[in-house]
Amino acid sequence: MTRITLGSAVLRGTVATALMASLMSTSALGAPPVDLSKWSPEYVRSIAGTQDFDTAADCAKVTPLDYKGRLTFWYQGVFEGDPDLLRQYYKDFFETFRKTYPNIQLEEQALTYNDLLDKFRTALLGNAAPMAVRLQILGGTEFASKGYLEPLKPEDVGYSTEDFWPGAMKAVTWEGVTYGIPTNNETMAFIWNADIFKRAGLDPDKPPATWDDVVKYSKQIHDKLGIAGYGLVARKNAGNTPYRFMPQLWAYGGGVFDEATANPTYKEVELDSPQSKAALQASYDMYVRDKSVPVSALTNQQADNQPLFVAGQLGMMISHPSDYDVMLDLQKKATGTDKDKAQTVIDNMRYGLIPTGPDGKRAVVFGGSNIHILKPEYVEGGKVDEPAAKAIICMWTSPEWSLKMAYAGSNPGNLNGFKTKWMKERLDNIEFLDVTTSMLPYGIPFPALPQSPEIMNIIVPDMLQNALTGAMTVDQAADDAAQRVKDLMGGL
Repeated sequence: MTRITLGSAVLRGTVATALMASLMSTSALGAPPVDLSKWSPEYVRSIAGTQDFDTAADCAKVTPLDYKGRLTFWYQGVFEGDPDLLRQYYKDFFETFRKTYPNIQLEEQALTYNDLLDKFRTALLGNAAPMAVRLQILGGTEFASKGYLEPLKPEDVGYSTEDFWPGAMKAVTWEGVTYGIPTNNETMAFIWNADIFKRAGLDPDKPPATWDDVVKYSKQIHDKLGIAGYGLVARKNAGNTPYRFMPQLWAYGGGVFDEATANPTYKEVELDSPQSKAALQASYDMYVRDKSVPVSALTNQQADNQPLFVAGQLGMMISHPSDYDVMLDLQKKATGTDKDKAQTVIDNMRYGLIPTGPDGKRAVVFGGSNIHILKPEYVEGGKVDEPAAKAIICMWTSPEWSLKMAYAGSNPGNLNGFKTKWMKERLDNIEFLDVTTSMLPYGIPFPALPQSPEIMNIIVPDMLQNALTGAMTVDQAADDAAQRVKDLMGGL
């Protein structure tokens, strides 16, 4: 299988420069357990499998293994677009926790990404929340700023702050206090079908270098082959939308605020800037002008793009390394000629870095999830079993389980996870993992503000929908979104 080579000296230098710039604002932190300045596919492979960890022994120092207690816990679970491998690791985790802590009565509830925040908000208003919760990265500052969460930092469960990505720690910090611990961090990559590229007259081994190229390639694929070129996602109130549009917005030099800078201040809204409008125009051109993306993009999630891709009806998309495993799962379920078609797609599946903007800027959302403990007054029954909560948090954020629970589609929140034998195993077994991991230095966290969920899940998708449906012009949609953010921020 042809692969993109990412180990050049030029790339290593670019990655190191980008990563070190992102670390400038976290200079107060000590040295992490890995050398972030050397981050590259080669370095990640060199540290994999170099250290062993005993999770039960480590967590016993936080909560004794014979501790008796009760814990209610909510988390974002696996969903229809996740590979079977991830489902197995989630099952293994809860079985292992119950064996490790047999006297803790655990009541866990899995919720989908799109349901979790809304149901959690409702539970908080009714003082019926769980004792602990694992939320998408957007949730931390929202709930910390409203006083729902207990202070919680890695040192409280036996780790150090330096064991976690600095960008991830920003998302659990509000007014100088840490209110949670990262469980996993993720950056996606650009995926294309080399066979479709070849049949459309494009170089099968070269992805589009810029977002302007994405627009051109998408049109060429559609015009030549009659299929969708790029897997645009524009669904309202769905996390897939900002995770795929914001890299485009940042690459063009735009932003909601100045979140793409090394030291953001969030003082001025930039959604109505010429750069932001250029990014929105690119999506408009693909959806309205060229009709080169799925007509269902307004309601699509990434899970809707996956069957199109494996059926050979979609040329390009942004997603996780886990999509390779998803394609394998879909191929196994196919029958007849569909099975052969799916195998052709899998054989021609390629991963590369996400395209740049016109000025060479490359960006991706620094995503993931964080785990938190609730204040007792908002919990059903008015009591939090803190030792029980810390037990499950210690286990989930350990080098072992932060790696396993992110095995197919993300990266361990605990940097020591990159040193485990399971990291070495997944590098050998998961195609293209080194490519998506190489995008981490280009990661930009969503604004560390309590209003971020509203902005990213509602206002940004609404902006896209207004432009793509013709309800507003591109300029009007961007201006409207900027004004809504200003109103939300109290007239900023």
